[in-house]
Amino acid sequence: MISDNIKKGYLRAPHRSLLKAIGLTDEEIEKPIIGIANSGNEIIPGHIHLDKITEAVKAGIRLAGGTPIEFRVIGVCDGIAMGHEGMKYSLVSRDIIADSIEIMCKAHQFDGIVMVASCDKIVPGMLMALLRINIPGIFISGGPMLCGILPDGKEIDLISVFEGVGKFLNKEIDEKELKLIEERACPGAGSCAGMFTANSMNCISESLGLSLPGNGTIPAVDARRIRLAKYTGMKIVDLVKNNLKPRDIVKFESFKNAIVVDMAIGASTNTVLHLPAIANEAGIKLDLEIFDVMSRKTPNICKFSPASSQHIQDLDRAGGISAVMKELSKKGLIEEDCLTVSGEKIGEIIRKAEIYDRNVIRSVENPYMKEGGIAILKGSLAPEGAVVKQSAVKETMLKFKGKAVVFDCEEDAMKAVIEGKIKEGVIIIRYEGPKGGPGMREMLSITSAISGKGLDEKVALITDGRFSGGTRGPCIGHVSPEAAEGGPIAYVKDGDLIEIDIPNRKLEIHISEKELENRKKEMKILKKDLKGVLLKYSKLVKSANTGGILE
Repeated sequence: MISDNIKKGYLRAPHRSLLKAIGLTDEEIEKPIIGIANSGNEIIPGHIHLDKITEAVKAGIRLAGGTPIEFRVIGVCDGIAMGHEGMKYSLVSRDIIADSIEIMCKAHQFDGIVMVASCDKIVPGMLMALLRINIPGIFISGGPMLCGILPDGKEIDLISVFEGVGKFLNKEIDEKELKLIEERACPGAGSCAGMFTANSMNCISESLGLSLPGNGTIPAVDARRIRLAKYTGMKIVDLVKNNLKPRDIVKFESFKNAIVVDMAIGASTNTVLHLPAIANEAGIKLDLEIFDVMSRKTPNICKFSPASSQHIQDLDRAGGISAVMKELSKKGLIEEDCLTVSGEKIGEIIRKAEIYDRNVIRSVENPYMKEGGIAILKGSLAPEGAVVKQSAVKETMLKFKGKAVVFDCEEDAMKAVIEGKIKEGVIIIRYEGPKGGPGMREMLSITSAISGKGLDEKVALITDGRFSGGTRGPCIGHVSPEAAEGGPIAYVKDGDLIEIDIPNRKLEIHISEKELENRKKEMKILKKDLKGVLLKYSKLVKSANTGGILE
């Protein structure tokens, strides 16, 4: 066992003495020592209950003959961090989380690791760590939040509140109605109820093979989540005994499965940022092209908030991710030989799955769209690519031309929208990329304000920053190269004609190459006065097309 390095032989008497100082007996020390990275805290709704999940994992580990050791991991609530400088720290936290778990596992020589998290950057940070340290490991989420319900029976979620602000500004609802939505939208523990980034990543962890079946969809408040946590604890001991490590399980084909599921369920555009970063830790290269190749092949067979009124609890009721993969296998889109932490191959799991509601999981013959939920655009405005959640764009906006209205930060653009200064055209928000932000802020506040004010058929938004999984409408992010690295977006001027053509995957600025070169000579790249962790991050991070990896 790996833990023999801290507990075997007379030279390790001091180490055993310290383990006994935390209350371990000789019998517990002799067993496999399993670390549990718990990101539970009192500020994130998706993490407020993770202590209960962790206790269930510990129970499972003990049932299977292991010794659990819990340690804590930081986490940022993207919803609370949204719309102000706090969002600069969200993506930064992903790499700090991966680093901190690496430190804990290597320093203390755990035999295996269970990762417990729910929300946006914490999940990919943990999956990055799993593949980096490559000791037997499993990820388990805290599960999705239930949707909220208004007195008239209408189902709502966090996005309803963000968009409610826009409706309030547009005088469509009054302060009393907004307050009611605020009170009812988020009824308790769990990752926000739609197919936003957190739930997208929790579903993808399951399709990657790094979580047990049900991980992506069993609600946070469901007793099945506690049982799943116990099974996770039992399974990690089994993985340790068989020395089955994450890189033995996850191969390039596993990522293909994850991308196919991503496209089929209409997942967050942030998956295009996180999956390459996770794959990079295993020495696997995922470029943007594979996302578009798989999108062209994969029908979008599920639609959840923000693209519809359905929520993750509906997907769970309909059969979950295993059922989605079973349906996709009819078109030969699933690599069924891929192994999972359950010990079973994907093919074995999906053969046992059932589809219980065709209104939630459509057939591949009758999809919402023939293509997947995400499209990769390229062109003179984004030579290295940009990302859009096409499944959440109205058909009338799949092709759009408009004059640019340019802002160098999110706050200035938001102010213009709130004050009613934007009526039509293409909002450009730059210097919000991984390096230029730094931290590549999500922009749910402004996209929700645009939708709430009824402008989502007149206004598009393009940025080198990114969007929440809760964003809908013609919102294009991850523009690469970003402005801070001298990408064309740095040289856009008010009034430039911008063309968006999602079906043909184009994102163009209609100026001549000569004009662009002249602007590069005339316009200076904006430099920001940075310090602390943001300064370190900006020096190391690469553009979004790489997954925002650090080099």
